[in-house]
Amino acid sequence: MSTLAEDLTPLPDESTVVATARVRANHNGHTTTLPLLSSDGPFHLQRLRPRGGLARVDVIGAMSGPLGGDRLALHADAGPHAHLQITSAASTIALRGHTDDPATYDIRLTVGDDATLHWLPQPLISTAGSNLRQTCTVTLAPTARLVLRDEQILGRTGETSGNLTTRLTVLRAGRPLLDQHTSYGGRHPAWDGPAVMGSHRACGQLLVVDPSLTPAVHPPILLGDLDTPTHGVLAPLAGPALLATAVADTATRLRHLLDEALQQARTA
Repeated sequence: MSTLAEDLTPLPDESTVVATARVRANHNGHTTTLPLLSSDGPFHLQRLRPRGGLARVDVIGAMSGPLGGDRLALHADAGPHAHLQITSAASTIALRGHTDDPATYDIRLTVGDDATLHWLPQPLISTAGSNLRQTCTVTLAPTARLVLRDEQILGRTGETSGNLTTRLTVLRAGRPLLDQHTSYGGRHPAWDGPAVMGSHRACGQLLVVDPSLTPAVHPPILLGDLDTPTHGVLAPLAGPALLATAVADTATRLRHLLDEALQQARTA
């Protein structure tokens, strides 16, 4: 027998996409295997040839989205001693949907003891009229290693940004390492003011977590040339981690800054 609360729960609209894709990587004592690649909705997961000791998975968009009202999720688990890299074939494009309800995109990444995860998707593009809430939650074991790149492009050429909120939460050994929330678009005051984006329309960050890092001895490093419309900084966190934050006028210049940050972090 159903309860009254269950009876009153609204059913998803027929045109709303509800999908969860899943990746699991294990180490069999010799190499990293991929026992689970579960595609769903707009996510088609493709196994790539291993490189540099990393098992590799590419996320291919099988349909447009996320659209307003969609509820999408991607969960990836790198088990103990596994080494996994996840990329995407193209940018994720948030589009206006048939409803004003926000779309949601929930990313959950888990990295076990002595495991490595490289999360390196293409940028997220927030188009005019779109409404997206993206969350990324990362759970790291004490000896886990992580390279995470997160890029947003606020509007296509000649258009304004949609409404975009993102939250990145990283837990290491059960304790918070990073919890960052950002909001862009017309519903969020001052997002394009001088204290946030200004005239820039590309922003991103690169997070490197490695138990061998001693970031306390590394002062913040400015990225790029201050005479150009690209600015960034690589700074230590309160843990074995470095975080680069950057803004630029184009996606290409943003990627150059984050690539520079990754080289600096590897040197550290």
